[in-house]
Amino acid sequence: MSSTAVAVVTGSNKGIGLAIVRALCKQFSGDVYLTSRDIERGKAAVSELQKEGLKPLFHQLDINDLQSIRALRDFLKEKYGGLNVLINNAGIAFKVADTTPFHTQAEVTMKTNFFATRNICNELLPLIKPKGRVVNVSSVVSIRALSKCSQDLQKKFRSDTITEEELVKLMEKFVEDTKKGVYEKEGWPNSAYGVTKIGVTVLSRIQARVLNETRKGDGILLNACCPGWVRTDMAGPQATKSPEEGAETPVYLALLPPGADGPHGQFVSDKTVQTW
Repeated sequence: MSSTAVAVVTGSNKGIGLAIVRALCKQFSGDVYLTSRDIERGKAAVSELQKEGLKPLFHQLDINDLQSIRALRDFLKEKYGGLNVLINNAGIAFKVADTTPFHTQAEVTMKTNFFATRNICNELLPLIKPKGRVVNVSSVVSIRALSKCSQDLQKKFRSDTITEEELVKLMEKFVEDTKKGVYEKEGWPNSAYGVTKIGVTVLSRIQARVLNETRKGDGILLNACCPGWVRTDMAGPQATKSPEEGAETPVYLALLPPGADGPHGQFVSDKTVQTW
């Protein structure tokens, strides 16, 4: 078994994910895994970085496929005995002009951004080694979406005692409410992407709390972050940041020094803890 430290970045064959891998290859002392659903695209991205003199490794990962997640889990367990850095970057968003019905957008976006991210965490968080770092890429859109929720929902999402089960029920309710056409009446905002990212931010707060309870002395730090508005296929060419600039905060959180005791369980944007 290798004693080398290991980092994994989900959804990293392009955009912010690729920029995160590039930065980790330069700054993280250990093996860095670029992962993607599509093997050809993943390997092409690895070749691109190799031409820059970097040495990323590749592993297939489709976060919507539990078997794919478990194959990665078993590989990491066998080869490294665990995992040091996990960056959950994979996510999707429909374009503003997309004419797909809102309830379909809500269901599809929720499946990937929240439920698949949660599946990854359920399988890989137990592998995180002491002093490990976990970064869930959320979005500042989650803060905007939260401010547009009803007072009742805001209170639930800001609660320091909300459980993962309660959060899951709320995310499922949003999708159901969109199908019934009652989501606005039920206090939800009209951004499906925003609600999925509320889910990611709140999930991160819960996971950090659970780590405090179950692995107090291990020095693991877990946070949600916003990379900013980044020029990617997802956000489009008008965005203000380059992918490299978008990678800065996730990489900063992934590389918090071994003795650091925070941030933990926070929402971080531009390397600064934001009020949730």
